[in-house]
Amino acid sequence: MKEVFSEAQIAGVTLKNKIIRAATHEALADDLGNPTEALIKKYEALAKGDVGAIITGYAAIMQNGKSPLANMLMIDNDEKIPYYMKLVDRTHQYNCPIFLQITHCGRQTFSKTTGLPTVSPSPIKDKLYNEDIPHELNDAEIYEIINNFVSAVERAKKAGFDGVQLQLSHGYLLSSFLSPHMNKRKDKWGGSTENRFRIVKEIMERAREKVGYYPIIAKINGYEKSKDGITLEEAVLIAKCLEKSKCDGIEVSCGIAEEGFMALRGDFPFAMIAKHNHLMKRIPKILYPVVKPVLKYSFASPEPRYLYNVNSAKKIKENVKIPVIVVGGIRKLKDIEDIINNEQSDFVSMSRPFIIEPNIVKKFMEGKQQQSKCINCNYCQIGIERNPLKCYYGKI
Repeated sequence: MKEVFSEAQIAGVTLKNKIIRAATHEALADDLGNPTEALIKKYEALAKGDVGAIITGYAAIMQNGKSPLANMLMIDNDEKIPYYMKLVDRTHQYNCPIFLQITHCGRQTFSKTTGLPTVSPSPIKDKLYNEDIPHELNDAEIYEIINNFVSAVERAKKAGFDGVQLQLSHGYLLSSFLSPHMNKRKDKWGGSTENRFRIVKEIMERAREKVGYYPIIAKINGYEKSKDGITLEEAVLIAKCLEKSKCDGIEVSCGIAEEGFMALRGDFPFAMIAKHNHLMKRIPKILYPVVKPVLKYSFASPEPRYLYNVNSAKKIKENVKIPVIVVGGIRKLKDIEDIINNEQSDFVSMSRPFIIEPNIVKKFMEGKQQQSKCINCNYCQIGIERNPLKCYYGKI
């Protein structure tokens, strides 16, 4: 227990303990993508609860990379910097570091949301979002995206964030470049691991030129469900590429959106999907008994439902010298202690447990609780399609 609650560092940033709030979309930005007072208060609650560090919900670097989910953060222009400065200052009052996760959603969005065509490294339709075949990015468009990522890093630094996290997991644009399942290119952006990593390498190199020694961490998939997706062996190579590119830390997750509840394992929340998912509204209710088993077969969580990225994190940690963070199905303090003390990962991160209990770390530290109250109902993950993030505890 002492090891979990001792100070540790990521690229010179001191964390009061080794438990991190993983990036979680809160749906609490305003119409322009600025953080709101409600979002700031949510982060204050986390910081007061003695979390080691906060990684924000994802922030889009440009309009065509915006999520279809409601009220996503944006970091696409300098006018947003003062809003983020306020968020950072309020969080820092409680001695809590905060990292801004930056992303481009790629093909995992809708053109009706962004007002622009969806884009991807290859023109392969997403099985979940199921819109038109995405536009295959050309060189000029790729470099525009690279430059927008770099600008986002600059803005994060100016706003006072302790660092940024590049979202390289879960099927978003940079993830889709890394994955052979989504990247079928034959040019310098596809094929070998080095070529598929090129866009990330370019972002890292250009960002370092602009911001110098400033913490940049990344979130990657340790594996994917698809047969032609990322394997653990491939993830190790990607981790080594990140370290070589002067990345400061790696968070290990798994899965992409079209694989269903791969990254967020637990119950299959059909009742919540039926009520809130926009695609379900097109289906007559009389067909729900037929639709439910089909959807469950396609998107339900695989086993195991707990600690499902620990082995991946351990393998990656054995191959790099930068800090490793593991996320996914972590619920018990005993498991956290084992992960840290057995050197399977340097840090752990959690998402859903902090939705129901923002102060869960404080409860762990004070001995009031030994595990999260989260029941993995996954209602929270469907509710954010149109509503602010909250815990439903299995009830609509």
